[in-house]
Amino acid sequence: MLYRKQTSRRLFASTLALATVLAAAPIAAQESEDPTSSEADEPPSEDLHDRRIDYQGQIIVSAQGLRQFDLLAGTSVVEAADLQRNMDGQLGEVLASLPGVSASGFAPGASRPILRGFAGERVKVLVDGIGAIDASNTSDDHAVSIDPLTAESIEVLRGPAVLLFGSQAIGGAVNVIDKRIPRRIPDEPIHVDLVARGDTASDLREFGGSIDVPLGNSGFVAHIDGSWRKTNDLEIAGYQVAPLLRAELLEEAAEEEAEGEVEEAAELREAAEQRGILPNSATETWTANAGLAFARGDSSLGVSFGVYDTDYGIPGRPGAGHHHGEEEEGHDEDDHGDEEYGEEEGEELVSIGLRQYRADLRGDVFLGEGFFERLRLRAGYSDYTHTEFEGDEVGTVFDVEGIEGRLELVQNQQGRWRGSMGAQYYFRDFEAVGAEAFVAPNRTEQIAFFALQEYGNGPVQVEGSVRFESTDVDSTQLGIERSFDTFSGALGLAYDGPQAFRAGVNVSRVARAPSGEELFSNGPHIATQAFEIGDPNLDTERAWGAEIFARGRVGRAEFSLAAYKNWFDDFIYLSATGTEEDELPVFAYRQQDATYTGVEGEIDYEFYDDGNVALGAELRGEYVRAKLSDGNSVPRIPPLSLSGALTASAGDFDLRGEVEWFDDQRKVAPFETATEGFTHVNAAITWRPLRDNPNVSFIVKADNIFDVTGRRHTSFTKDFVPLAGRNISASVRASF
Repeated sequence: MLYRKQTSRRLFASTLALATVLAAAPIAAQESEDPTSSEADEPPSEDLHDRRIDYQGQIIVSAQGLRQFDLLAGTSVVEAADLQRNMDGQLGEVLASLPGVSASGFAPGASRPILRGFAGERVKVLVDGIGAIDASNTSDDHAVSIDPLTAESIEVLRGPAVLLFGSQAIGGAVNVIDKRIPRRIPDEPIHVDLVARGDTASDLREFGGSIDVPLGNSGFVAHIDGSWRKTNDLEIAGYQVAPLLRAELLEEAAEEEAEGEVEEAAELREAAEQRGILPNSATETWTANAGLAFARGDSSLGVSFGVYDTDYGIPGRPGAGHHHGEEEEGHDEDDHGDEEYGEEEGEELVSIGLRQYRADLRGDVFLGEGFFERLRLRAGYSDYTHTEFEGDEVGTVFDVEGIEGRLELVQNQQGRWRGSMGAQYYFRDFEAVGAEAFVAPNRTEQIAFFALQEYGNGPVQVEGSVRFESTDVDSTQLGIERSFDTFSGALGLAYDGPQAFRAGVNVSRVARAPSGEELFSNGPHIATQAFEIGDPNLDTERAWGAEIFARGRVGRAEFSLAAYKNWFDDFIYLSATGTEEDELPVFAYRQQDATYTGVEGEIDYEFYDDGNVALGAELRGEYVRAKLSDGNSVPRIPPLSLSGALTASAGDFDLRGEVEWFDDQRKVAPFETATEGFTHVNAAITWRPLRDNPNVSFIVKADNIFDVTGRRHTSFTKDFVPLAGRNISASVRASF
């Protein structure tokens, strides 16, 4: 492991050195063209202060090009008021109200985005266009190492062009635009952003802030930000456990009592009757980041360093003690070489301690008027540790060290042609240490090349993208090495009409190499309370995809609709087997063909506006159906959901009333329980007290007003981790 860490550090150092040279050389060249020019001593122009350093006005994400190229059938951007109103400590919960988006909802401290029913290895989570480089893809109990509190905006990208970020983006990508590398040079001597929030359901207290300071007229701008969040155990609407599990616990209690085990029966009844509070669900998180950026002419370079630290509880399955601890004498080994655990020592609370150190670099170099307009560079390094505690004792430690670098050349438009091409490198060194290290140490190294092209200036455009990946995954401990070469591509035809109307059809062929977790898992995992088994012989996962989309404005209505279907060959999924190992249910990675079919959309209609008062309505919905070739359903697919809202704006106030409806989910995989539908009613009022500064806003919000129990079908823990009950929250955001 020491050799691996030294290797990755050398790779990171080399990447940073090369990146700095590549980015700084053209900047230096621009400065040295006329060393006697008086312009070198002049202060930056006003338009330099106004423009974003990385030209975000022309692109969607740091990987570039996707706003110009419309292979994306679905794009949602959460900014400002919407980000404040939907704020949560976990990225999945912030985005869960968007069409086509759900959340893993494992615990209040760990909830990852799910797009179009895809999760884990099929959803790429990005920080300003580069991967999060954590272990949130390993298991649902691992939190995403991004704090939404200090995000500037969050983009949800769906459709085949997202594959430019990697084959892990089959379902889509979530890109968090944060502030750690300054994005603009402030007009004022110092720019401050502040946010604070509290709520009643979790006794939330959170604060965040950032400062940006231009360093004279040098072209440099410095940045620092930080946040802190603390919650207590979550208040819930009713019983902690779902009706079926509650009935099982009461039945077991009756059996224990009949056998004279009075104490055990009482414990089971207590678990069945637990209500009002979700035990062991408290969280505490803090972050700190610092960055520095330099802009000269049409080029820029920036670096940052940050820390993300969180501790959160993992609610245990009521009535399910952990049968591990002190081993019995003369213990046996099972067929997998894992030791059987002995007498139950009593159930201990499980919690997670997670810390990530991260360094980032972003460069944007103007190349002139030749074939290539500019070179864009993005690199990140992460040192991540995730520790699972059993009570006060350390159970298992997961260490991830990795780097990711991306280099892209953007073309100057040549007649009707425009596009970009580039390369990407990814390295991850993963190690788990402890009695329940269910994944063998492994390394993943990937090199990719990609291109995105568009032809046409008229109402009809043809667009295409290709990506090649060479991936090596190996585990020295197991003596297994796997190599995969994969090609992915997409082709689209789009039509632009009046009033920003756009419609089109896309087809894609994608391929994904299995991950180290899918290949090498084999053992008990305390946090998920499951025995997880991988398959080192998994093949490459491939899929054909097709979708049609339309978006634009018709009169006072703005809409976005998409329908899609994916046909998978050798689809990889984690499924319950119905067996037990070490007193834990066994989940195994399996592979067979599958189909995903879905539709999603939203309509915003403004039906009244007299200049003083504006009234509007919103409607959003999604439906996904996913089936395996044997006729069974894919596990943990979200049900049909619809939401509607009425909005009103008058002067400094905005009002919003909202209803969210989730259908039953009865189309379940073997050994998977069904989920009851539910409806939540929410309301919010926003006040902007300063007419000369609309960036100061207060929001008071009431979620789940009627205190209804809700459970996400996408969650592994849905039978004993319900959503929050009635919750009143208040927040303030200020920018000046």
